[in-house]
Amino acid sequence: MGQNWAIAVGINGYKNLKALHFAQRDAAAVRDYLRDELGCRPEQVYYFSDDSPPIVPDVGPLMDSVPTFATLKRFLRVRFEQPFLNPGDNLWFFFAGHGVRHEDRDYLLPIDADPGDVASTAIPLHYVTERLQRCGADNVILLVDACRSEGRRAGLGVGQERQPGVVSLFACSPQESSYEIEALEHGAFTYALLQGLRLQGEGNCATVERLYHYLSQTVPRLNAEHGKPRQTPYGRIEPPTKNSLILLPRQATLADVKELRYCATNAEVRGNYPLAKQFWIRVLAVSPADPEAIEGIERLVRGKATPPMPLPDPPAPPRAQPTPPTAPVPAPPSTARGTPAAAPPAAPRPQPTAPAPRPQPAVPPSTSRSQPPAVPPATPAKPRPKPIAPSPPPATSTSQSRPLPALGQVRLSRRRVIQILGFTGGGIGTVWLGRALLQLNNWKLPDLQPATTTGTTAEFNVATVNIQTKSITVERKRAEFRTEDLGGGVTLDLMVIPGGTFTMGSPENEEGRRDNEGPQREVTVPPFLMGKYAVTQAQWRVVAALPKVARDLNADPSSFKGDNRPVEQVSWDEAVEFCQRLTKKTGREYRLPSEAEWEYACRAGTQTPFHVGETITTDLANYNGNYTYGSGPKGGYREQTTEVGKFPANAFGLYDMHGNVWEWCEDVWHDNYDGAPTDGSAWITGNSGFRLLRGGSWSSNPRSCRSACRIRYQPDFHYHFLGFRLACSAAGT
Repeated sequence: MGQNWAIAVGINGYKNLKALHFAQRDAAAVRDYLRDELGCRPEQVYYFSDDSPPIVPDVGPLMDSVPTFATLKRFLRVRFEQPFLNPGDNLWFFFAGHGVRHEDRDYLLPIDADPGDVASTAIPLHYVTERLQRCGADNVILLVDACRSEGRRAGLGVGQERQPGVVSLFACSPQESSYEIEALEHGAFTYALLQGLRLQGEGNCATVERLYHYLSQTVPRLNAEHGKPRQTPYGRIEPPTKNSLILLPRQATLADVKELRYCATNAEVRGNYPLAKQFWIRVLAVSPADPEAIEGIERLVRGKATPPMPLPDPPAPPRAQPTPPTAPVPAPPSTARGTPAAAPPAAPRPQPTAPAPRPQPAVPPSTSRSQPPAVPPATPAKPRPKPIAPSPPPATSTSQSRPLPALGQVRLSRRRVIQILGFTGGGIGTVWLGRALLQLNNWKLPDLQPATTTGTTAEFNVATVNIQTKSITVERKRAEFRTEDLGGGVTLDLMVIPGGTFTMGSPENEEGRRDNEGPQREVTVPPFLMGKYAVTQAQWRVVAALPKVARDLNADPSSFKGDNRPVEQVSWDEAVEFCQRLTKKTGREYRLPSEAEWEYACRAGTQTPFHVGETITTDLANYNGNYTYGSGPKGGYREQTTEVGKFPANAFGLYDMHGNVWEWCEDVWHDNYDGAPTDGSAWITGNSGFRLLRGGSWSSNPRSCRSACRIRYQPDFHYHFLGFRLACSAAGT
């Protein structure tokens, strides 16, 4: 049960495009991993490369394996005419080579592709995924180590073309290139991918979400270490619930199984029975005798006798995709996989250069997995075979979830359940199924009065959770604020934060505590001003239009658009540039808060894990509600930022200090607080190469949103959950 099948394609010797050096090696390494470590039989892995042997299929004659246009197109057409896999199986598709975005479509370029006739000699990515989904497996995992944008010339990214029902992980973000690293003899993405798949123990990449997170951190680091321009992997997971999908059952944890059970039950409650079946099957693949999974499948089997009309899934945006760097880096002519010209012989590998700060200077010649030069417009081929299991249409806002079918006592063996669902596997024992019950918690946010302002005084709601009564109480508070007029009708409110002394860090018994959150110590913070909200996209746009101080700023970097949403995809370097421009305009010194100021302001007089108390709910902050903290309840997972000020404030009148976006602080990263200042100032000595962030984000579990939690990233790192909040000295008011 739960077998893996795969297609691995790697192309070095392009006939009409610049040759690559390690694409074939990448595909071979992925093939070997799938066969030797993931347990695929040789006939379950189809391998295409410049000089690979013919494929011996399980049915039919030998097939050519040189990845020409005709060979790949025929293979996808013939092999996927009929389903040949079972529910619970995974189909992996890996491609290393050149890619191109042409006429608003993504294409993979076979070995004989003609850059002057992309539509007729390249394979549309949507055609690949539509064919793959005919295999009968629940899960198709698409891994593409190629550049996919129209490049720096056109400024157009990809991602608009959805691949419904597919887990898609690309080597780089739009307008970036996918680089080969000579010292590793691999593409950066594939090297990191294989590392991630092999991780064991805590921090393994058993789930889609953890693998994507690992790639997003590791690939930029590898490129920096080897002197390559930035490369940020790009993921599109559809439906977003497949972020919890377990790819590597042997490495899964009990928490992963718990998460799958939740997803399965939630899908049942929403009436999405096909998705619920997929999740229950995945639970059984990891935990073969899991009683909840057996009962869940039995409910679905029983429901087939008189199935109710299932409702579609509620609308959910796709997981955020990284956006292009604000200052595109010239693609090196020989080490990047991108923008190939007509086919000159491959240049010898130069030595990698040292990492350079953004914006990057020209770097050594490159071979990128990207696209050919601009070509005359042509109508792309648009074969549109219908997928077997397309994503359900979004529900309207007035839709109500249909209840589970009424079930009496049903006696079914596990073997019979598995047989009915159409896949093989033994089973022992017999279970009894009673009526399904839906447990509800009584956490509920009371109705809130609107926040108001009178002069320079703000009145707002402050919430507190009571874990004994599982309830939330709300009271009204007042605080002083100041307003900065940014121009164009856009203003910036800053709360007056009174000075005081607090205990910084977390106690050793706090759930989710990390060693870098201590040792605890007393810190005295002078009065200062702090942004009422994280900097919004409207505020960013106005300041980005001001004269440059040290670096360029992209006026619209965010993945999730909205004037009142926080700006994201912003590096520490760019946040500092924002502060410098605003300082120059106003004459007041705007800056990032110190780490001590941030925690002091977040706690607002509390010492609990959150300023709302011992736990938190998704009515109080925007985080991944699939996870819980302490005795708190599960909640929704919005999978995107929300407008600032949507949730109750803390006692200082600051909003969204937990979740929404991670917020940069001024400090240099240190592994603990030994030797840290105690006067509230930023700790800017040291050369760790990292800067600090606080607060958690929309994609974080609640333990990462605690007041004491701290993480680090390189100062030029962008991501769709990184934003910031301003601070200003009190004397500057």
